[in-house]
Amino acid sequence: MTIENNSSLESTPPSIFELIGGAERLRELVDRFYDLMDLEPVFSGIRILHPPSLDGSRDKFYWFLSGWSGGPDLFVERFGHPRLRARHLPYAISTPERDQWLRCMALAMQDVGLEQTLQERLMSSFFDTADWMRNKADKVDGTEAPA
Repeated sequence: MTIENNSSLESTPPSIFELIGGAERLRELVDRFYDLMDLEPVFSGIRILHPPSLDGSRDKFYWFLSGWSGGPDLFVERFGHPRLRARHLPYAISTPERDQWLRCMALAMQDVGLEQTLQERLMSSFFDTADWMRNKADKVDGTEAPA
């Protein structure tokens, strides 16, 4: 009796893009994120960093997340490597902006009904990236502390 290699029967684990629910669901998440940013005063610190119309920001973030999450690499096709930190350097980002961004995304994920363990997995990755984007020292008692 021989045992055949069943590697062709093994499947790869689903991508984040697939776990989110594909393009339509990812777009729903991005749109909810920017809706919250636009509507909720608690996110005014990050809203002011964006242009008056969020349409372009919505598209770019959707295109980026599509590729980042394992879906079509839409951002790279249009603009090349994301160079996230370099693209965000013109904007003053310190801990309050990082935390507002993360809170806004957490609410958006809850609002669109992403599964809890997926939310936790995404928040871990989003925290690492958002923390890396900080480029301005935090103010402590009216003075600046290192970023």
